[in-house]
Amino acid sequence: MAADILSLKGKIALITGASRGIGEATAKLFAEHGAHVIVSSRKIDSCQAVADEINHKGGSAEAYACHIGNMEDIESIFSYIDDSHKHIDILVNNAAVSPYYGDILGTEAAALEKTFDVNTRGAFYMTLNAANRMKLIKGGSIVTLSSVAGVRPTLFQGAYSMSKAAVLNMSQAFAKECAQHNIRCNVVIPGLTDTKLASALSQDPEKYQELLNEIPLKRMADPEEIANTILFLASDASSYITGTSITVDGGFLGAGGK
Repeated sequence: MAADILSLKGKIALITGASRGIGEATAKLFAEHGAHVIVSSRKIDSCQAVADEINHKGGSAEAYACHIGNMEDIESIFSYIDDSHKHIDILVNNAAVSPYYGDILGTEAAALEKTFDVNTRGAFYMTLNAANRMKLIKGGSIVTLSSVAGVRPTLFQGAYSMSKAAVLNMSQAFAKECAQHNIRCNVVIPGLTDTKLASALSQDPEKYQELLNEIPLKRMADPEEIANTILFLASDASSYITGTSITVDGGFLGAGGK
């Protein structure tokens, strides 16, 4: 029994932002544990490349382009799931943007709107659509990615930090109201991770070193290290966990960050 507790065999899992970084690592890990993975992001070619790699290694995956800042795309992907799979067991809200890096006083309306359209509104409607379908099958798991910036705002990433704070509360709200349907909603809070989104920080050697100095483990995370926690929350290993968040940050919030 213990050997199978992380099994996702027979599960349909939709992962947003799955063409690279944490999403890609999660898609591959889920497939290794038996899930059929729907690899989703804005560009079909990059999604297909991930799905092809999974299938080549004996897993089960398909690609579907979906820009979660676009309501029509959200409606489209769930209509496709209804027609092709009839249900969904797992949703991972991973897609995120951070279009503006700079003084919060210089934040323009377009950047703020884009950030919240994807990171907050998009995650909300993805969760809403998934939960309404999970309700019909009396269960499911939804994992949303926040950030340490959502707990402690990051300098020069004000809009991004606010959007990631919002999804923490959002997930708790869904958890409270969806528990009656056996739908679990949880959050993973990654720290500095080796992804494209973090490149604006890591490409500034001085700033990057300052950040590492605030992390007790003195390094950034690999995407696979975040994916491991997402798998735990998606699987039956966390069957009595909902409405909570797990921080994976090398000790930044608990012992290191200012």
